[in-house]
Amino acid sequence: MKAIDPEQPGGPEVLVLADRPVPKPGEGEVLVKVAAAGVNRPEVMQRQGKYPPPPGAPSILGMEIAGTIVAVGDGVGDEQIGQSVCALISGGAYAEYAVAPFGQCLPVPEALTMTEAAAMPETLFTVWTNLFERAYATEGDTVLVHGGTSGIGTMAIGLCNLFGIDIIVTAGSKAKCEAALSLGATYAIDYKSEDFVERVKQMTGGKGVAAVLDMVGGDYVPRNLQCLAEDGRHVSIAVQGGAMATVPLFEIMRRRLTLTGSTLRPRDAAFKSLVADELARTVWPHVEAGKLKPVIDRVFAFADAPAAHARMEAGDHVGKIVLTME
Repeated sequence: MKAIDPEQPGGPEVLVLADRPVPKPGEGEVLVKVAAAGVNRPEVMQRQGKYPPPPGAPSILGMEIAGTIVAVGDGVGDEQIGQSVCALISGGAYAEYAVAPFGQCLPVPEALTMTEAAAMPETLFTVWTNLFERAYATEGDTVLVHGGTSGIGTMAIGLCNLFGIDIIVTAGSKAKCEAALSLGATYAIDYKSEDFVERVKQMTGGKGVAAVLDMVGGDYVPRNLQCLAEDGRHVSIAVQGGAMATVPLFEIMRRRLTLTGSTLRPRDAAFKSLVADELARTVWPHVEAGKLKPVIDRVFAFADAPAAHARMEAGDHVGKIVLTME
């Protein structure tokens, strides 16, 4: 099969098609003929040599796929062959065929194209486990999400709209703020021209937000804490702005704040399968009804993966970037 499996780290130009053996599904796994694969920032970092795949994961890039099951491993019924699925995987998505744990697969409903389905798993799993499970966001809350026009941010907007949560987002330009508002954000703050701490206080009448979903880290963390209401929750999911932060401990104690975070990729298949089951019950009915779709920024042919990564690195995208195998 054709796959993108760089032998050395480097720029987007290392993303060239190579011949690799078609993988074989193991116990509880399925082999998927890939129709489309989502592009995510951890894959850019892996290509750059900054984010090695977890132990046991294939070196072929890519963490989310949509396609058709063409073979099954032990423990998966043959009746699954021919089913259209999307899946979160630990690696191997940039290829004509990929193996996925069957428990991490979700059916592709008629309401989604394969391209849209490929843009769902990584952001959906991430936002659900962090904003809804770790931060306990619930109907009537107001939350702050940085990177409002990223894949994570646009998925957070969609989910908050579904579940009755007001969402304040930050973005890096007036145009991106307008895009976020058009997608359903309650408020959008241009962090380059506005102080998001002061704006959040204004928008919430001085109360603050119930939760912050942060992918920046560094000096954003103490500023995020200023945005939290009493008993607020801060969830870190990336450290694009720095892996270290200084926080005011007495303020955390006084206002009973919670600081937590997670990385999804290294979690085992059992955990991800539990998340998939929960999403199948709570979110997927809305997807099947056409009420939740990913925001697609741009679609690239498989061989144009360098351009897709360059698009992500430029930071101009709104929503998801997807590779298609057609």
